Amino acid sequence: MWTIFRREMAHYFTTPVTYLIAAAFYGLMGLYFNNDLTMSITTRAANPASVPLFLSFVMVFFAPLLTMRLIAEENREGTVELLLTAPVSDMAIVVGKFFSAWALYSLLLIGTLVYPIILNSLGIFPDLGIAASAYIGIWLYGGAMLAVGVVFSAITDSQVMAAFLSMSFLLLMWLGDLAGNIVASFELAELLRKLSLQGHYSTSFAVGLFRAEDAVYFAGIIMIALFITIRLLELRRAR
Repeated sequence: MWTIFRREMAHYFTTPVTYLIAAAFYGLMGLYFNNDLTMSITTRAANPASVPLFLSFVMVFFAPLLTMRLIAEENREGTVELLLTAPVSDMAIVVGKFFSAWALYSLLLIGTLVYPIILNSLGIFPDLGIAASAYIGIWLYGGAMLAVGVVFSAITDSQVMAAFLSMSFLLLMWLGDLAGNIVASFELAELLRKLSLQGHYSTSFAVGLFRAEDAVYFAGIIMIALFITIRLLELRRAR
């Protein structure tokens, strides 16, 4: 697992696409923060969870970009067969690849911690409890999205298709909370919110509430997605 992890991390940092993704990520987050900072100075109080909340939507598109090549590229180049015949378990392959994507995401997320520091330096003292909760939540949130992306990377040999499928699925999961606000049935609305990503973030972590059920939700998505990916690799090994 450690060998797979190091191999994938080395690939991330030696591939120009990774730096393009990082540049786009920080460019978009910087523009949003600049606009939010202007608003907090002129019209309203600063929200310490503003950047993580925006990131919860942005990751619908960035998570697939970070995971699309993990297994799809192996499938396209035929190197997945070499991996499957190597003395390494399917679980080690999948978990090693997943943790490499989560580690890269964690590094990108750490870079955004400069925003609350900037707020503090300007005398706009954000609630550190809410900020910490929002960042812990968006870290788990991102891990769940990346795990879903790994699943779609395993079912195709096209990186573009893997990215498109995972974006579509993640967007549906993100929209579930909005759908819960417009459906007439209370029971259906509650079900949609409980299944949606935002339903376990925007009303808990993002407002400073750390609820065990929300952490379990994200951890559950990660475990289920990795389990499905491992089974997909086992089917390929059987063929």
